[in-house]
Amino acid sequence: MLRLRAPELTGRSWLNTGGETLSLPGLRGRIVILDFWTFCCINCLHVIDELRPLEAKYGDSLVVIGVHSPKFEHEANSDALAAAVERYDVHHPVLDDPELSTWQQYAVRAWPTLVVIDPEGYIVAQLSGEGHGHALDRLLEELVDSHSTRGTLHRGTGVYVPPKVKPSTLRFPSKTILLPNGNLLVTDTGHHSLAELAGDGQTLVRRIGSGSRGLVNGSATVAQFNEPNGLCLLPDDIRKQVGFDVVVADTVNHSLRGVRLSDGRVRTLAGTGTQWMQGDPFPDRSFPDMPLSSPWDVAWFPAWREVAIAMAGNHQVWSFDPVTSRLTLRAGTTSEGLIDGDATSAWFAQTSGLAPSTDGITLWLVDSETSSLRRIRNGVVHTEIGTGLFDFGLVDGDASQAMLQHPLGVAVLPDRSVVIADTYNGAIRRFDPSTREVSTLATGLAEPSGVVARGDSLIVTESNAHRLVRVRVPKEALRMTGERMQTQRPPLDVRPGTFELAVNFVAPAGQKLDDRYGPATHLAVSATPPALLAEGSGTGSELNRQLVLSDDVADGVLHVSVRAASCDSEGVEFPACHVHQQDWGVPLHIDDSGVNSLELSLAQRSDDTTP
Repeated sequence: MLRLRAPELTGRSWLNTGGETLSLPGLRGRIVILDFWTFCCINCLHVIDELRPLEAKYGDSLVVIGVHSPKFEHEANSDALAAAVERYDVHHPVLDDPELSTWQQYAVRAWPTLVVIDPEGYIVAQLSGEGHGHALDRLLEELVDSHSTRGTLHRGTGVYVPPKVKPSTLRFPSKTILLPNGNLLVTDTGHHSLAELAGDGQTLVRRIGSGSRGLVNGSATVAQFNEPNGLCLLPDDIRKQVGFDVVVADTVNHSLRGVRLSDGRVRTLAGTGTQWMQGDPFPDRSFPDMPLSSPWDVAWFPAWREVAIAMAGNHQVWSFDPVTSRLTLRAGTTSEGLIDGDATSAWFAQTSGLAPSTDGITLWLVDSETSSLRRIRNGVVHTEIGTGLFDFGLVDGDASQAMLQHPLGVAVLPDRSVVIADTYNGAIRRFDPSTREVSTLATGLAEPSGVVARGDSLIVTESNAHRLVRVRVPKEALRMTGERMQTQRPPLDVRPGTFELAVNFVAPAGQKLDDRYGPATHLAVSATPPALLAEGSGTGSELNRQLVLSDDVADGVLHVSVRAASCDSEGVEFPACHVHQQDWGVPLHIDDSGVNSLELSLAQRSDDTTP
């Protein structure tokens, strides 16, 4: 990677700076990491957590800047971004880049992407995906040492200015369930706890969890959660057997937690507190001491007699047996996308809401990144609403034409219709399986993330308004004919015919490729529509591949999934090994004057970081 002067940062506005505008010349003498992210993306949220310890360790030398480059239309809203920055405790400056100006200046191809800039303003590394925390730590240590010696590192206080937070009973609540006593239990995500509310949905009865981030078991006042999202009440007979009543998807702890309602006592049911990464084993009636990956929702599914888990972090559906404590992989391959069929080969994209049908045979789910409503029945996956990773909108009518925008919640009504918390549209939608018609029940909500039926009404978790609201099911629903939209990223103009794809990966300093258990690298290539690729789709270990692009398709998306394993070099007593991974979706436009190659970087450094 050639040494290049880092382009200036341009965008609409700055957050977490106290109103100040930052510039790279003004940060000269400090190491800067640019984190290109979008708040819908679970992998981006993982990277925010990976950066936290580095920000603490190198606080006087390092400035992290989030460059928010939106995927969905809703994410381009400045108020929505400000809420997301607060929700996810982003403790560094954020540049709002709704027009993707800085994204294009840095030739970014995917979320998340990290760019490291040295104290003299040169780009020294670019890394895509997640799992780079250890590599960044080594690089930062090297840069601090070299630039301290040369006198080009200027230590100082940080530039982060925290926003003012208005106190509220709930803070970015996510999901809600009805309790046997008539009360409501809410995952109070921003307060890292559970809140039990009276039947009015407002009066706080008690709080379960201390309110501090952590993974601590014990009494209601001692226990700690970390951004819990989903929860489900177990059937009576199961509760009596296992001694706990509620299962909680403790998302950022990558764990399932059990809560006993009689006294609020909390215990860990599954997960180790660390994130499942590529290369880790899949559950196959496995015991609970294995990693999970950002479980976002849980639901009791009678057909399995187990708790279904929306494993948003690796695009799968797992299940947990509360009686035997065993985990099972039920659906998904970890590839991100929308492919139906046999559950073992289906593709999902950040499943975030689950609900069983009234007969207990069908599991309904919302796949947030494909803006879709899907179902699993008898081991087969089928999509009712949605067409792909980059298509979304607010359109009612026949399900084949209807559109959603990043839905996070789903519930089933007594009449078997399905209601959807259509989060980024700020709406509650309804799908009627008998007619396959989609309608809108309510609009104007602030990121509704969960929904539960109670009587003739719906209790909606209105996350960005920090409250629960009651929505009556109208006799006549609205008919929305809004805009059909796509993610706005400039396509790459490419020539039909032979096309060279190259993915760059350089093992971190002091490490080498880890091929002890097979090939150290893995590359999977596909396209939407599939006809875009005449040759070259499939999987393999080489990171360079010759493709053939068809001239029968004018536009499409090239899907590239890569992972690489690295391990400490020989001579280390206890070698550390790591997996780096990323998925790219690159929009292509076929043009005879376009390029015939594409270079992507999983991890790349300049030849010389200390000129």
